[in-house]
Amino acid sequence: MTLMMTVSGVRGLIGETMTPALAADIGTAFGSHLGGGKVVVGRDSRPSGQMVQAAMVSGLLAAGCDVVDLGVVSTPGAAFMTVRHRAAGGVMITASHNPIAWNGIKFFTPEGAAPPADLAERIFARYRERSFKLVDVQHLGSLSRDDSTDASHVDAVLSLLDVEAIGRRRFKVVLDSINGGGCVSGRMLLDRLGCQVVHVNGEPTGLFGHTPEPTAENLTGLCENVRQHGAAIGFAQDPDADRLAVVDDTGRYIGEEYTLALAAMYVFAKRPGPAAANLSTSRMIDDLAARAGGGIVVHRSAVGEANVVSEMKRYRCVIGGEGNGGVIEPRIVCVRDSLVSMGYVLSLLAEGGEPLSELADRLPRYVMIKRKYELPRQRITEWLARLPALARDGKVNNIDGVRIDWPEGWVHVRASNTEPIARVIAEAADQSTAASLVQRVLDCQ
Repeated sequence: MTLMMTVSGVRGLIGETMTPALAADIGTAFGSHLGGGKVVVGRDSRPSGQMVQAAMVSGLLAAGCDVVDLGVVSTPGAAFMTVRHRAAGGVMITASHNPIAWNGIKFFTPEGAAPPADLAERIFARYRERSFKLVDVQHLGSLSRDDSTDASHVDAVLSLLDVEAIGRRRFKVVLDSINGGGCVSGRMLLDRLGCQVVHVNGEPTGLFGHTPEPTAENLTGLCENVRQHGAAIGFAQDPDADRLAVVDDTGRYIGEEYTLALAAMYVFAKRPGPAAANLSTSRMIDDLAARAGGGIVVHRSAVGEANVVSEMKRYRCVIGGEGNGGVIEPRIVCVRDSLVSMGYVLSLLAEGGEPLSELADRLPRYVMIKRKYELPRQRITEWLARLPALARDGKVNNIDGVRIDWPEGWVHVRASNTEPIARVIAEAADQSTAASLVQRVLDCQ
């Protein structure tokens, strides 16, 4: 199955399932759901982006929506502009971390958030039923352009930071923007923070310099660049710049899980309050909340940005995110944001004065194993049904797949929202224990 329609949006393969006809119909369905009004539309830098965007825009115009074309931008930038324009909704054309053969469509509510599952399903149902509300020629929508996204987004992030304190440190930063939608805004932010920037894969061509998901095996080049340039830190964005992975001053990939932990550490010290994270996110954030004192609670949600945001709104969280390198700062916009992540990590370094390698070593230490398996959806469903029997002395949470917490660690098995795969994530105090938890669930296939 190469067409995915989930709470995370629509993704498909160019030339197979992600076609102009599909994009136009999805656009018409979304515009019909909105009943017209203003819609902002951005795209990442993939070569297929213009085609998908043009088709999407045609459907929106046919449903009477006035479309604002943002051009090549980041996902958080597009979400931010949805709010700034007071639009009825927003659209981002991106397949996030998927390879170049893929493209996708993300929706935003007027608040700049991903729609919750029930709302996303209503949009998809309208598409499947072809319940379109086409307008006549006198009421067709108009198309305009706004090229201010990157500067406006950067200004908003800078408003939350002590720019002078960061600037005084003159951090040398290696930024890998993977030739994606965050090339311009990521570099702009670091320049305005007074950093000495070494920018790799910094042209938004969409021809990714390496496999785009910001994992350890894909960022060996970034690690080497940090060592070669004697940099204080390395940052890696994904193609739509909502996720961020971090490399320390020794050239060590400390990973995506540390992004939220470091940002939360900074926020808990400045604005103590509740946080939200999904079930697949490390226990580090819980430990940091306990260290901060004051009874800070970390609320857990199903995987998916919209689910985390729902918990953030319910409990008025000061920060939220996911362990895939996604930090959500609700004062900017309710989506993951690599610019906020970079700003908060640099703020933490500026205030503490110690190298990132030493700071990271002081954080709670866990070993996390993340694996994915290509399986038909039915096989995944059957596997999940068998897993609760493994629990014994563990605690089962089945709001999203199956997570089992044992005293020695936890394991989470779920179907991906964005790819035809099963994801298995385990965390424990050491490698062997985490590996044994993975094997325990694999034996149940």
